[in-house]
Amino acid sequence: MTIPQNKTLHFTDLGLMDYLPAFEHQQKLMDSIIDLKTKNRNRSEEEYEETPNYFLFVEHPHVYTLGKSGHEENMLANSEKLKEIEATFVRTNRGGDITYHGFGQIVGYPILDLDNFQSDIFLYMRNLEEVIIRTLAEYGLKGERSEGETGVWLDVGKPYARKICAMGVKTSKWVTMHGFALNVNTDLRYFEYIIPCGIKDKSVASIARELERKFTDEEVQEVKSKIKKHFAEVFQAEFV
Repeated sequence: MTIPQNKTLHFTDLGLMDYLPAFEHQQKLMDSIIDLKTKNRNRSEEEYEETPNYFLFVEHPHVYTLGKSGHEENMLANSEKLKEIEATFVRTNRGGDITYHGFGQIVGYPILDLDNFQSDIFLYMRNLEEVIIRTLAEYGLKGERSEGETGVWLDVGKPYARKICAMGVKTSKWVTMHGFALNVNTDLRYFEYIIPCGIKDKSVASIARELERKFTDEEVQEVKSKIKKHFAEVFQAEFV
């Protein structure tokens, strides 16, 4: 049976949402895709149902998340400090180490069936990076890859190299969840309470800091639109 590839993306901007409800929403979407893939195994070509793909934007209140392969010692703030800075700490099931999510950050969660695209997690991560690299280029910023360090960086190979977009994903049965976090108006002081992604000798950046101005709400929406445009281009997909 020839399995059709569905390259449409159901888009939702969740707005401001706590980390755990957003995580549960992602998990439900992922589970529904996996369930459909399981049912399709025993179906004829006529009965086969295309698996959907989803793309979510969200903004989280201050939260530190630790990936399943991360090291808790990279969380430098104790419970008292977390209360003081109005942040929470969550262990999660994505790859990667510790990162921060907060106000002024664009978080993107693609929940894709990679069988609809290419079943290659390495390629998937490089494509996510490419989406952000192309988006940053529209603002005159040269985003780059750093070998062995997932995400998008500025001034790679220089003493002041800094990460502007963190990435971490989970896949099951070739279905993805989690994604990327692009710093736009992010308060970078919150990164001082962790060793971001477990990397000790490099700092973080934001679009606002690099361009030396805060983005308006309208401009943040423009960044989101550019991310969607480049995501559709890189993944040869269509938003619905």
